[in-house]
Amino acid sequence: MSIALLIIAGAFAGALALGIRARSGREMSLEQWTVGGRGFGTLLVFLLMAGEIYTTFTFLGGSGWAYGKGGPAYYILCYLTLLYVVSYWLLPPIWRYAKENRLFSQPDFFAAKYGSRGLGLVVALVGLVALVPYLVLQLKGLGIIVSTASYGAVSPTLAILIGAAAVTAYVMVSGVHGSAWTAVIKDLMILFVVAFLGIYLPLHYYGGYGAMFEAIEAGKPGFLALPERGQSPTWFASTTLLTALGGYMWPHVFVSVYTAGDPRSFRRNAVLLPVYQLILLFVLMVGFTAVLQVPGLTGADVDLALFKLALQSFPPWFVGVIGATGVLTALVPGSMILMSGGTLVANNLVRPLRPGLTEAGTARLAKISVPLIALVSVGVTLHGGETIVQLLLMGYNFVTQLLPALVASLLRTNPLTARGALAGILVGVAAVAATSLGGLTLAGLFPFLPGPVQDINVGFVALALNVAAAGIVSRLDRPRRG
Repeated sequence: MSIALLIIAGAFAGALALGIRARSGREMSLEQWTVGGRGFGTLLVFLLMAGEIYTTFTFLGGSGWAYGKGGPAYYILCYLTLLYVVSYWLLPPIWRYAKENRLFSQPDFFAAKYGSRGLGLVVALVGLVALVPYLVLQLKGLGIIVSTASYGAVSPTLAILIGAAAVTAYVMVSGVHGSAWTAVIKDLMILFVVAFLGIYLPLHYYGGYGAMFEAIEAGKPGFLALPERGQSPTWFASTTLLTALGGYMWPHVFVSVYTAGDPRSFRRNAVLLPVYQLILLFVLMVGFTAVLQVPGLTGADVDLALFKLALQSFPPWFVGVIGATGVLTALVPGSMILMSGGTLVANNLVRPLRPGLTEAGTARLAKISVPLIALVSVGVTLHGGETIVQLLLMGYNFVTQLLPALVASLLRTNPLTARGALAGILVGVAAVAATSLGGLTLAGLFPFLPGPVQDINVGFVALALNVAAAGIVSRLDRPRRG
């Protein structure tokens, strides 16, 4: 066994042990398992929220897009900054309402706000549909990381199976506590590794950032700028805004809000996280370094840019360190996704159909659901071909359809009825499904529109239809409600 593989195996074992150890001394009730007893301090909430930044997307998608797309990759930095600005105002009222009503999941919030179990059921289904591609993203990234960093000693399929088994085990035992404590180690490692790679590699191959960008511009003129069509400035702005608006609509991110012991944690984090996420600049620098040093990667292989460059630049032991860090970037968000998925199934799909199900019984069912969701996601992972960024963008378009109903529910006077909110979500999700499965764009749907308008992210069409349907149905619904 190579030194790289030993280090990666140690990361798996350490994450599993720490995740299981995190439950020590606690009875894993539904509240403890899902939201940590609503007692996490600023640091743990910070790390859970930072899990949205530092996933396998950090290692593979960010560098892969810088390598394959060039200038458009900067949207990643922009949307995360806007996301945290939104959180300053959005998260405290969500936390207060969830605490007052002892909510455990995202659908609980919608069902309680609108007084509609049916709406909660639909939100749960939308959440599950969106979570599967997000978990697939983590597992797909895990397979790439382990297989490449182990120099092919472990196949992607075996890595995915081992990773899914490990994360399933500690989620079932420790719930959100396991995710939080594993996140501590993950963030310490990724800060060191990503910063080192982003500084060392451009200096090593080009002598500095300026020389690197000059070389890329000479070799691939215009690569570092936004193109006039396609991923143009209009696409950049619309995609940045759409993903920022949808960031906290992911079920596992939404429920992490419930774990806080104090709403002031969110506002502290809203100040710190935009600075913290600047570390992603180093990820982009790695991708740009690879453009001329590892030429020829196309399609889904662009996600290999970071590791292809690492393999030719570092000794096996350090490649193992990079791989171990990458493993943790998959396991931590993967654990939150599995836990949220299990809660959605037990608490929001089954419990409404079985009113006599106790909280303890719901907790047991949630834990049992975790390996089932993991199996489905593994199956999709092994048979899917999308690149990591495309998976992420598709999921964002789905969950963003929950935003209009959420924002309306936080207003003093909610302009939407339960039927209106339900209609908006259904219309928006149907539009996302139609455009995603059909590969449709505004340019294809409306070829007569001006070029810049055609480049607007098609997810905005779904969001506009969502708002229109919600408003119309609510307007028609209110007179009948008297």
